[in-house]
Amino acid sequence: MTVEQHTEAPPLAPPRAARRTKHPGRDPWAGALGRVLREGRPFLRARRGVVVRLAGWSALEFGQTFLGGYGVARALDDGFLAGRPGVGLLWLLVAVAATLPAGAATRGVFGRLADLVEPFRDGLVRRAVARALADALEGPGEASSGAVSQVTHQSEIARDGWAGTVLALRSFVFTTAGALAGMAALEPRLLLVVLPPVAVGVALFAATLGPMAARQHAYLTADEAYAGYVGQTASALRDIAATGARDEVSATARDLTLRQARAARQLARWSAVRIGATALCGRVPPVVLLFAAPWLLDHGLTGGALVGALTYLTQALAPAVHALMSVLGTAGGRLVVVLDRFTDPVPPPRPDPVPAARAVPPARSGGGAPRHEAELRGVTFAYGPGARPVVDRLDLCVRRGERLAVVGPSGVGKSTLAGLIAAVVPPDEGRVLWSGRPAAPVEAASVRTLLPQRAFVFSASLRDNLRYLRPGATDREIAETVGALGLGALVDRVGGLDAPVTPGHLSRGERQLVALGRAHLSTAPLVVLDEATSGLDPVTEARVEDALADRARTLVVIAHRPGSARRADRVVVMDGTHVVCGTPAELPALSPFYRELTGVPGRWPGTGNR
Repeated sequence: MTVEQHTEAPPLAPPRAARRTKHPGRDPWAGALGRVLREGRPFLRARRGVVVRLAGWSALEFGQTFLGGYGVARALDDGFLAGRPGVGLLWLLVAVAATLPAGAATRGVFGRLADLVEPFRDGLVRRAVARALADALEGPGEASSGAVSQVTHQSEIARDGWAGTVLALRSFVFTTAGALAGMAALEPRLLLVVLPPVAVGVALFAATLGPMAARQHAYLTADEAYAGYVGQTASALRDIAATGARDEVSATARDLTLRQARAARQLARWSAVRIGATALCGRVPPVVLLFAAPWLLDHGLTGGALVGALTYLTQALAPAVHALMSVLGTAGGRLVVVLDRFTDPVPPPRPDPVPAARAVPPARSGGGAPRHEAELRGVTFAYGPGARPVVDRLDLCVRRGERLAVVGPSGVGKSTLAGLIAAVVPPDEGRVLWSGRPAAPVEAASVRTLLPQRAFVFSASLRDNLRYLRPGATDREIAETVGALGLGALVDRVGGLDAPVTPGHLSRGERQLVALGRAHLSTAPLVVLDEATSGLDPVTEARVEDALADRARTLVVIAHRPGSARRADRVVVMDGTHVVCGTPAELPALSPFYRELTGVPGRWPGTGNR
């Protein structure tokens, strides 16, 4: 995928994505169940003995189910209906006696269950901690709330969901086997009547597992997006009022609300399908059996066998089916969604950097300096094995001294692209180059400055905050930065450059201005702004971008306003299906999303506006 030219690029998920997953057009989360199962097989194989012992205790449930219906049938046919009440009572006692080992079976099952559940949770916690440590080694930053949630809340959800799923699945398997074996012993023709609706219901239910996992994840993602946006909005009310962004914020909140409502409706539709599957398994078989009773009685079925079959269906099979599908439909769905968040492999330790003397020399043009500040060559990146690539075989050159803007809908991969350019996100395939040499984290601070949307301010003086990336900055250079970025009002409000700064007393926009001041003072030739001006008003944002560009920097801006795109030398448009690159004058004719973003109609040569 090359975006050096402004011609339309191939889709983000071409044949390479198709080779990674059997269904390239499906929502990536529809494959969550498959990913979880693939990772779960080694865990179960290592605990075969525990599974066998759990099955051994569950065999008592098989015997209880089998003798329950069979004893009722024999009590009627061989006892009460045959005029031998003593025999009938004896068979009923057999059915009752089959329930006596239930206490011992429950104790044995829960004992073996602990041997499956506790190592499961411990493994998830170790994986979350290992990933958090690996992320921390990538560079300084705030503690990951996602890692904390995985270690505490999500691992407990997975533990409880796994325990409930094992219990329900075990009960369903052995109860169903006991009921079917009992009916086969009473009259094999019963299976011809009972098995079809049960099989269809189970197949229909199994078919809903993947879509339900996808819909539950979509709902969870929409809920998290709405909650996160509300939290950001609440912390930036003053900036919103000052910049007149109320309508824009309201529109975004409305879109997030509608997305959440759509996800809830889709989840409800699949829940209705699941309810139908439950009815097919648990409610329909008794009705079908009664409907077929005359035919069965004509072919030798006894009255006791008919009552015994109804006992199996109503007292054993229906409760087991309902319990299994209820657990899988709630705890099981959450289990798949949560476990999929743990399936990303822990990043391996980074290799030691190549000594400078052995580094690959930069690519030069005509014997001069490298023409490109940063390059992506065939770069592919996906969040987790089997997931659809966010960036797929991307070739992108960021020319030295240019201002490049990246625009696109939320969630399309703009921040991922920024992380790849800044080499904080390692690509799955391909290479990232700085000035013609492989990007090396050891020299990152001298090559690029990456500013995320959430700016970090220290509890220190404003002067120390500004010169964090360049401790040796002089007073004159700091004064130039304050003037260029319009930081004078903030300096006056906090009491001067040497006054202590309390981060909580600064607005979101003020914190971003401090971080942008650091970038302005730094000497790194490449500056990447990942929506780092989202808390500023449009005038201040333009002033900051111009000030950074005036220092002969190469500027990459992940833009959230059309003004950043209009000021750029080139614009990369990521719309989820295509990547297009061109100048602001060329893009209205090439990208519908860019036309919508900027409100500029496309001019196609010889055809007028479009």
